[in-house]
Formats: sequence, C-alpha cells, structure tokens
Amino acid sequence: MLTVVGIAGSARSLALGDPDAVELYRLAREGDLTGLAVVARTSGPTEALTPAFWAAVNGVDPNFKPRVQLLKDQFHRNIRDTERGALAVSVLGLIAVAVACLGVLGVVAYSVAQRTKEIGIRMALGALPRQVLNMVLGEASSLSAAAIAIGMGASFVVTRFVKSMLFGITPSDPPTLWGAAALLMIVALGASWIPARRAASVQPIEALRRD
Repeated sequence: MLTVVGIAGSARSLALGDPDAVELYRLAREGDLTGLAVVARTSGPTEALTPAFWAAVNGVDPNFKPRVQLLKDQFHRNIRDTERGALAVSVLGLIAVAVACLGVLGVVAYSVAQRTKEIGIRMALGALPRQVLNMVLGEASSLSAAAIAIGMGASFVVTRFVKSMLFGITPSDPPTLWGAAALLMIVALGASWIPARRAASVQPIEALRRD
C-alpha cells in the first residue's frame, strides 16, 4: 500500500523528443542505492556546491564514491545532437534567405530594365518619382506575397516530416509561420528598394532615347 504525498509536474527525463509519460516517485529502498541520484539546487554558483557535497558524502561513508555532475552539463549533452541539427537548419535557412533576396533583386532589376521606356513615358506624362517608386514596390510586394503564400502552404506539408525535431511548438505554429512570412516580406521589399529607386530616378528624355 502506498500513500500519495504530492503530485509533480510533467517532465521529460530522458530526451526532449520523448512523449510525456506517467512516472511514479517512491522512497528509495536498500537495493536502489547503486542507481540512486540526488539532485541539489543552489542559489549560488553551482560549481561551489561540489566540495561541500563530497565532504557530506565522506562524512557518511568514506568508501562511497559517487559521480558528481552538473545538471546543465548533462542537459547540454542530451541535446547536443539536436542543437547541431538546429544549427545546420538555421545556416541553411540563412543561405536560403540570402539566395531569395538576390533572386528578388535580380528579377525586379531585370523587370525595371525592361520597362525603362515605359517608365520614361509615364514620367514624361507627369508621373512623379514617388509614384514610380510605389508602382515598382507594389508589384514586387505582390509577387513576394504570392510566393510566400505558396511557401506557407508547402510548409504545412514539409513540417510533418520534421515534427520529431520540434519542441514546444506545433508544425503549424501560427506565430512562427507569420513571423517567418513577415521577415521574408521585409527582405523582399528591401531587395526591391534598390531597383525601385533606380527606376524613380530615370530621366524621361534618356529613357525615350533607348531602343
């Protein structure tokens, strides 16, 4: 017969990817001493607790040689592979953002170059540089929004395959998806700014003289 003295919160004791399981904490018996783990919490520097712990153990049994380790060190060892995977994915993500930025810059710059005469005619008929700037940025933002919408749709499918690597969020976590979409839109508009400014500075006479 066991007496319940308290209820502890849920915890993943072996790995972050393990599902939550029901665990029971009970008093240690004599045969459990070889695998017994004592967890101590301190408000000061954790390393300073080790000498005091060894002194307390030697006072009870000098022949007992327990293994002392910091909980944060054990935690980092358990998630080392996960951290490496997250770092690799982050680096690949940054490379993808850089490539996307260059792609947007190249596409918008090419589009502006192809429409130089049209832009010159617009400005000759009274269009202001601000209006040309807004036109180019508006078209670039429309294309970027369409691409981001397609990418978000594809992410719902792809994230199902990396679900085991996600901790604390779901594959369809709205703040994460919308935050990534907002970041990509800012990057796209930033990449479009240079060709848009170039289009707004086109001189109508020079533009009309081009073939």
